[in-house]
Amino acid sequence: MDFYLWNFAVLALLNVLLAYREYRVKKTSQPQLNDAKRQVAANDAKENLKSFKWRFLPVYLLVNGADWLQGPYIYPLYKDEKKLAEEVVAALFMTGFIAGAVSASFTGKLADRFGRRLACLAFCVIYSLSCLVLFSNDIIVLFVGRALGGVSTTILYSCFESWMVTEYNVLFPDEPPSTLSGIFSTMTTLNSVVAVLSGILAEWFADLAGTQKAPFMSAIGCLALAFMIMWKNWGENYGTATDVSLLLEGKEQPPPKSTLRLFLDDKRLLALGLTSSVFEGSMYVFIFFKFPALKLSHELAGLGSGEDLPFGLIFAILMCSMMAGSMIHKYIVTNYTSVAPATLLVMTLSIGAASFMIPVLIRNEHITFWSFCVFEVCCGIYFPLMAYQKGKIIDDSVRANVYGLMRVPLNAFVVLILSTTKEGARHRDLVFTVCSALLLISTAVNGVWL
Repeated sequence: MDFYLWNFAVLALLNVLLAYREYRVKKTSQPQLNDAKRQVAANDAKENLKSFKWRFLPVYLLVNGADWLQGPYIYPLYKDEKKLAEEVVAALFMTGFIAGAVSASFTGKLADRFGRRLACLAFCVIYSLSCLVLFSNDIIVLFVGRALGGVSTTILYSCFESWMVTEYNVLFPDEPPSTLSGIFSTMTTLNSVVAVLSGILAEWFADLAGTQKAPFMSAIGCLALAFMIMWKNWGENYGTATDVSLLLEGKEQPPPKSTLRLFLDDKRLLALGLTSSVFEGSMYVFIFFKFPALKLSHELAGLGSGEDLPFGLIFAILMCSMMAGSMIHKYIVTNYTSVAPATLLVMTLSIGAASFMIPVLIRNEHITFWSFCVFEVCCGIYFPLMAYQKGKIIDDSVRANVYGLMRVPLNAFVVLILSTTKEGARHRDLVFTVCSALLLISTAVNGVWL
């Protein structure tokens, strides 16, 4: 326990120092404008951007907070409290990813057509239902709940960001690219803070209520609040629209390209799709296997019968690592503009590959844990970096649809891995090795195509 407390203290201090440095740099780099009109215009633009962030970020953090609250206990709830076998737990997880893969083929298209705000509101309702079903011990009901969770995850990772990027492009067409990149870094940093707090609160809620269902019930409160904010403050935006100028000229609207054709015509999209599938798929596999891997190392150290692992605290430490990664990303893109996003992505994928292999080669609790922390740092760099790349390359008219379809191979990859799940370290080592190899392949593809 002391080992994890010390790690939490060190990482929390590191994040405070990084945040303070970022604040100091931002304060000293404020441009001084001599022209009064330019100053007023700059202030107006700053206020508009601030207002936009206040409309989006609280909702984004609440819906992700609802997701993070469930993170530390979704596996222990099934495995320990409900006493389900490892294969059944894997099947439940797999059901969620299958539902995510199936829903990804149409949720983005529906969101583009009927509205991204409507899809985000639907997310709050569906995800709340997936939490409520955990009160049941009926295995069929639990599988239905995981299916609802899979659909919710697809909406979470496609529609919220799609709404934000499209709204940003409409409101701030003249802003430099660094502004949007900064928003993505802020999203990841604040999301990491929420994740850290969620890990601590999840453990506190579980201890206070005496059940691992408690964090899931608190998630419903976050979703309800997010729903109300969106209902009141968000406008609707859509995907493909009719080109009015063509209609006025008496010309026919050209048929839109199929999403498959968009991928085939642009190798950058293929590279992003592969990277998303491999990295984020590996992340989901990591979520499933990280605690069993740590428990094994803990038992090998002779501590398994005397002291349980503090799952909530470990989750908070890993989220601190991701927060540090997001601030490292912001520091690099701000101070080293010569480093191309593709180069940074290649470096991140390479380090991520190593962080999967080290626990396979060295069976030590501390080294395994630190490898997992390194992978979370990679996640902190990856998400704002990938979000910026997608925001730059993908057209607003098909954004939610493309984002959603990128999750089809991702979910298929996770389903394939989980469908082979077996008890024991041998299988887990094989899974980590496969993830490491695929990350290296993705590194090579990005080096050539991006």
